[in-house]
Amino acid sequence: MMLSSCDTFVALPPATAEGCVVFGKNSDRPEDEVQEVVYVSAADHAPGSVVSCTYIDIPQVPHTFAVVLSKPAWMWGAEMGANEHGVAIGNEAVWTRFTGTSCLIEKLLGMDYVRLGLERGANARQALDVITGLLETYGQGGRCYEDPEYASISYCNSFIIADSREAWVLETAGQHWAAERVEKGVRNISNLLTIETKIDAMSNGLLDVAQRKGFWEPDEGPFNFATAFSTCPPVRAGLPPKGSGEHRYLAGKELLERFSQNGSFDVSSMFAILRDEDSCICRTDVSVSVGSQVSLLTPSGSSKANVHWFTATPNPARSIYKPFAFARDVEIGSLSVSPDYGEQDPVRNRPRFQRIVDRTHELYRAHRAVSPLGCNPNVELLASLKDLENKTVLDVMELSDGDESKKRHLFKEALEDELKIYRRDLNN
Repeated sequence: MMLSSCDTFVALPPATAEGCVVFGKNSDRPEDEVQEVVYVSAADHAPGSVVSCTYIDIPQVPHTFAVVLSKPAWMWGAEMGANEHGVAIGNEAVWTRFTGTSCLIEKLLGMDYVRLGLERGANARQALDVITGLLETYGQGGRCYEDPEYASISYCNSFIIADSREAWVLETAGQHWAAERVEKGVRNISNLLTIETKIDAMSNGLLDVAQRKGFWEPDEGPFNFATAFSTCPPVRAGLPPKGSGEHRYLAGKELLERFSQNGSFDVSSMFAILRDEDSCICRTDVSVSVGSQVSLLTPSGSSKANVHWFTATPNPARSIYKPFAFARDVEIGSLSVSPDYGEQDPVRNRPRFQRIVDRTHELYRAHRAVSPLGCNPNVELLASLKDLENKTVLDVMELSDGDESKKRHLFKEALEDELKIYRRDLNN
């Protein structure tokens, strides 16, 4: 079975308001998978240290940056996140000529690369170099889902890596890769390769590999990465199957262009795209949008803070975005953090995945109690949540980067306010 899931977007000037960059992603996973939002402090590491990723250990670097992550609770890596330097990254599953049973060999997951890029990259280009350097060394692979129904699924990955000046689209096939620099306008990715002939960086020997394996010949014309390495036909106009990667890619592109046509694309524009159910960008079927992120990256020299918005609950159309800003001694509390089973976690024990544990966090449980998937929405509850979100957006619109006291508890207080609404509804 192939789950069709996830959509990632970025908008840059002149499409955006006030010269900002706006990043967004829906993380579409099995409906019962819990996604937590966690904060990991910056840290220094002793020489010779290693970092234990989801499946393998790799050498640690001397210093890692502070990160905020939206991640499946069972794995080390993340579906999306941001770091203290204003870098945001999200990944997609893609199926290529290098996708097969060998992808289940335990290596680094695409989600591990998201976290490694954030912990080690001070800007988008550095994060790109981190990911591609590790990809060429360790490759990618391993079981991508805890749910036993999807135990045989693994895949290659694509990424959008953004900072306040530029974005990079990185698409991979095994240990091979191509990257496209995005300096203006809008760009999106879904579950298919989209880099064609505009290639601004690539893995060593990429064209030789394509030619040697019969994927491309020079007399066919300019090298097209998507055509050469994809198992799917190139993106074309028309009516691809609804919900497919091609359908969502084309729908997302149209939505980005529509919302940005007057140069005022902002956080609320990205919220609207990620909540769009007609396009299947907000997934509610086999794959569910179990987590969602929007990041506002302010231009260099701005006094305003970068603000990263997370749902930490399924279905952004029935959830609200809560703001996080990096600050000294930031505290997010425990409401969006899942239980830690340490060395007793069934993912760490070998053989892996032999038992199921409860990974729900408090906000997830409260949200599920009042808004279970597949049921008609509680209109009054959604109105209360929307009012809270609108108030919060207005409240942080002018948040100063120097306002350490407000930034420190911003996300924690937003979680607490949301939980109060759920508890009030449950008590009525």
